[in-house]
Amino acid sequence: MIVWVNGAFGSGKTTLVEELRGRWPEAVVFDPEMVGYVLREIVEVPTGDFQDLRLWRRQVAEFVVGLVEEYRRPVLVPMTLVNPSYVEEVFGAIGAAGLTVQHFFLKVPEDVLIARIDGRSFTPDRPEQDERVRRWCKDRIAACAAAVDTLPADTVFLDGEAGPGELADVVLRHVAAG
Repeated sequence: MIVWVNGAFGSGKTTLVEELRGRWPEAVVFDPEMVGYVLREIVEVPTGDFQDLRLWRRQVAEFVVGLVEEYRRPVLVPMTLVNPSYVEEVFGAIGAAGLTVQHFFLKVPEDVLIARIDGRSFTPDRPEQDERVRRWCKDRIAACAAAVDTLPADTVFLDGEAGPGELADVVLRHVAAG
């Protein structure tokens, strides 16, 4: 079983997955950003977004499938994935392996996202880098909001302003029913 927690940067994906992990000890967490960081060490990412690399998308799908096949455990994936063709490619590859993605999307108003992003420190010892990351995250808010209408039909939309415990309850109910 794969539980993909999607949403804009600052929507609470990691916080929700941490809450789920505490309640679902057999689940493993896979952060696809790690694949992107490795790729950045090996190849140039011309657009600055490793999701634009076909290899990233392929490796993410293969990694998720491999975790389920090898370890027979649920996989929790906190990752913003809103480009419709990329969603189709990654989820399609997972589906082609005979696995289902239970997809959740955290909806959060733009002003709340901005406040959350501004309140985070990504690289505390490098303020210029910290500001570049914040700007990058904010620049993607509009694309995340627009993606709501293009996500798979079975996407479960969550109120990202709710607390992590309440959200985890909703996700776990859906997982148990699905």
